Amino acid sequence: MINEIKALIDKEIRLELRQKYAINGMLLYIVSTVYVCYLSFRLKTNHIDKITWNTLFWIIILFTAVNAIAKSFTQERYGRLLYYYTLANPVGIIVSKIIYNSILMLVLSLVGFGVYALVMGNPVGDVGLYLIALILGAIGFASTLTMIAGIASKAENSATLMAVLSFPVIIPMLLMLIKISKNALDGLDRGESLDEVMILLAIDAIVLVLSVILFPFLWRS
Repeated sequence: MINEIKALIDKEIRLELRQKYAINGMLLYIVSTVYVCYLSFRLKTNHIDKITWNTLFWIIILFTAVNAIAKSFTQERYGRLLYYYTLANPVGIIVSKIIYNSILMLVLSLVGFGVYALVMGNPVGDVGLYLIALILGAIGFASTLTMIAGIASKAENSATLMAVLSFPVIIPMLLMLIKISKNALDGLDRGESLDEVMILLAIDAIVLVLSVILFPFLWRS
């Protein structure tokens, strides 16, 4: 199983490198969105409060995640999926996609944070805690949206269906992330954010377990 997952992750990386416009498009999306925020807020007022700074950042990361992960299954042609069906275990397929999308989201989130802090200023009091929230958010978004992308790919207008299905799971996760990052902005003691961190870890674990349990039934369909 481990070798199978490694091979599938390697396949995902090769496909991404072959289609360089995809990841370049995501990077361009992040940079252009940050620049629009700069034009809308900081350039005009030369000041942006911490709450607005934090909220804008997580909105950018959320929409980046949706755009980056929506293609997880829709880019796979029917013939290729049938070929995977004859070779790979469905658990290996979903785990490999979750791992790959988590790595992709970590890269995009860290790049996004660097560009955002450079352009919009960096008011974060505890950068370490903020990065912890960023890592948990990237993994959580990747896990949730990957599974939902698999479900939505079975229907028409999958992008719209994915947005609708992900809403109930993403919103609680986003609220926890905003609270942790707000504590990091204010430089509060990390113990104040322990409950939220544990909740995020629990959500990530639940999504991963449900993906492993439910995806084989979806794969057979």
